[in-house]
Amino acid sequence: MLRVTNLTKRFAGTLAVDDVSFSVGPGELLALLGPNGAGKTTTINCLLGFLTPDAGTAEVDGLNCARESAAARRLLAYIPEQVNLYPALTGAENLAYFSELAGHRHSGQRLRDWLSEVGLPADAHDRRVAGYSKGMRQKVGIAIALAKQARALLLDEPTSGLDPAAARDFSQQLTRLRGAGVAILMATHDLYRARDVASHIAIMQHGRMVQQLAPTEANHQELEARYLETINA
Repeated sequence: MLRVTNLTKRFAGTLAVDDVSFSVGPGELLALLGPNGAGKTTTINCLLGFLTPDAGTAEVDGLNCARESAAARRLLAYIPEQVNLYPALTGAENLAYFSELAGHRHSGQRLRDWLSEVGLPADAHDRRVAGYSKGMRQKVGIAIALAKQARALLLDEPTSGLDPAAARDFSQQLTRLRGAGVAILMATHDLYRARDVASHIAIMQHGRMVQQLAPTEANHQELEARYLETINA
């Protein structure tokens, strides 16, 4: 579903992404670990079609994200560190708006069913998003992915700033999406959350993918040690 092949991107002569390749199939979650500046967000922006690679390709279901960006984005949902919703609209209104923007019109009851499914309390459905916590906004983001029937999900530091309970709830939603066959790419600093939800893990440093492993290859402490060893090498 998601495929990056020999992806390279430079900014002012500096290599932000250096010959990176990976794939994420339906029901898989690839966690991209790495410090700030490692190339994680740039990789995601190439998949979103926001950036054009200098070499290599980024594809969604066979669609080239640079040449067919609009068609590729219709298959995607994107949840950044801060979910961009309209603060003056309610959760249900935001969900309706972004669903229609993606070409999907649903009944009010169906929209509320999705909001309930992702764990947003019923009394929040018709409250303005301006009063939502970050965790509540993330839940609306997941509901948008469900409503637009996204086949792939791109996440950039989605659990940053969430309290432990909200981070746990978010991880449970990712597990459900995997079970529904959604392909997920998650850039994160959260090693422990990555090991709990990922089907495979990659560590990036200086634009390169320097290590790949399955979560079963290392417990939480071993993953932390391998991560620190890699980024400090």
